[in-house]
Amino acid sequence: MKNFFLQIWENPVFVPALIAWLIAQVLKTLINWRMNRHLSWERMVGSGGMPSSHSALVVCATIMLGLTQGFNSPLTGGMAIVSLIVMYDASGVRKETGKQAKVINDLMERLFSAEEIDEALLKELIGHEPIEVFAGAILGVLVAIGCYFEMYHG
Repeated sequence: MKNFFLQIWENPVFVPALIAWLIAQVLKTLINWRMNRHLSWERMVGSGGMPSSHSALVVCATIMLGLTQGFNSPLTGGMAIVSLIVMYDASGVRKETGKQAKVINDLMERLFSAEEIDEALLKELIGHEPIEVFAGAILGVLVAIGCYFEMYHG
């Protein structure tokens, strides 16, 4: 039996999903750099921003499962449900958490404006706008299709 790590790197769902995540993180970093005129390496691993790397990852995994196992397979159906939950969470719950963090951070700055704030500010860029989730989903579809054709028809 092959080593676990070798098996996972040969997995036709895991590797493309990881590639989709990585492309989204690089794009997010470059878009942030272009908009803010400074390179923030936190964007490479952080959540939030354009495009959604979470959406890219789960949609790519779903499409790869569909292409390799069939779109009517129970596993593909289950992964599609997980994808919908992740995308809903990214644009709903996590976005609201980010708004709350911004309000709390603003209150902290007003409250302690005369003093040095020892407490770390809360992360505000947590969730996504719907367009960021959609862009991540489209990226996931494109990466899945590209990887599938490269693996099976290349």
